[in-house]
Amino acid sequence: MRNYHTFYGEMSMRRWVIQTLKRETILVIASILAIVSCFIVHPDKEYLGYIHTHTIGQLICLMLVVAGMQRIGVFRIIGAKMLSHARTPRFLVLIFIGLTFFSSMLITNDVALVTFVPFAIAVLIMAHMEDKTVITVTLMTLGANLGSMLTPVGNAHNLYLAAKTEMPIGQFLLIMIPYSGMAAILLIIATFIFFSDKQIPGFEGLDSDTIERHILAPEIEKEQPDEIRITGYGAGYGGWRLYVYIALFIVCLLAVSGIIPLWAMIAVCFGVFFLTDRRAFKHVDWGLPLTFVAFFIFIGNMRRVPEFYTLAANLVQIDPLDVAVGSSQLISNVPTTLLLASFSNNWHALIVGTNLGGMGTLIASMASLVSFKAVTARYPEKKRNYLGVYTVMNVVFLAILLGLAHLLV
Repeated sequence: MRNYHTFYGEMSMRRWVIQTLKRETILVIASILAIVSCFIVHPDKEYLGYIHTHTIGQLICLMLVVAGMQRIGVFRIIGAKMLSHARTPRFLVLIFIGLTFFSSMLITNDVALVTFVPFAIAVLIMAHMEDKTVITVTLMTLGANLGSMLTPVGNAHNLYLAAKTEMPIGQFLLIMIPYSGMAAILLIIATFIFFSDKQIPGFEGLDSDTIERHILAPEIEKEQPDEIRITGYGAGYGGWRLYVYIALFIVCLLAVSGIIPLWAMIAVCFGVFFLTDRRAFKHVDWGLPLTFVAFFIFIGNMRRVPEFYTLAANLVQIDPLDVAVGSSQLISNVPTTLLLASFSNNWHALIVGTNLGGMGTLIASMASLVSFKAVTARYPEKKRNYLGVYTVMNVVFLAILLGLAHLLV
């Protein structure tokens, strides 16, 4: 009996380890690097200065507010209402791209993809457009990564750069608006190339309520999603909770802008959610701030190693824009930002480079893995096709926008 329980326990532990490695790969790698660096530079009082608390605090509060909005179905209901006006494949896909492009500016690229990619796949099945799933999700992913680069709250590394440089939001927007503007034009052109303007059979009589019910809970006997359990169908956008969460989001923006102190934002956000929706804390991706902490420790330690500091500083000074883009292809743009920002103060080039670096390989922006997993889980046979289409489209977009960056930076 003991041997059976021991074997079962070992198998359960092994499955947990494998699932953790798959789900939190970057966190695991960052933690290993942090631990190894602690043997190179032994812990001392200087460790206290490694972690950028403003970035961590702002990141957690923003994720908490977005989790609250997700739990009352704000984004899915908006998507359903917009899709009720779609009648052609071209217009349908433009709405999908627009949802990820614009929402990612406020709720981050990974949240936009988690919210709208499964939604899009389900609608494409309804519209008998499953053959267009790969190109649709590819364009949606590009939309999320390209839209999120416009604002400091669009993704985690922008939040860090804005906090570290104490750059006003307006100045940040001015740096990135040429690239987001060009990206929007490219996405529209691609949509006109790949999708027709013919009528979608059966979509004439669909309204937002029909779409919402079909996507959110197609089978009533199954467990209801959060947005249905909390508010029920026909409850609008979450009632009073929506206004509370909008107010909290404004509080977060004021903290990002430096208008109110960090402690006030944390106290207000945590206090409100403790009273209104404690389950939202479980829906926050705690792995992301922990990943930041691990990289802060690793980079802080390696900065104190003269040989590493000299090598990294010299490399970045050669061409921070291209180094940021190239490094992002290998280790993704969040670790690249944390690493290069410690060895260069050419903030304009780093902001542009790390944002454009989110295009290219599948791991250049970790948010892109959300789309890959969603498509391959539903269509395992399309894995190779998706990787091919995704890579080609990303390389084309990256080449055009990087060319623009070399003209402007």
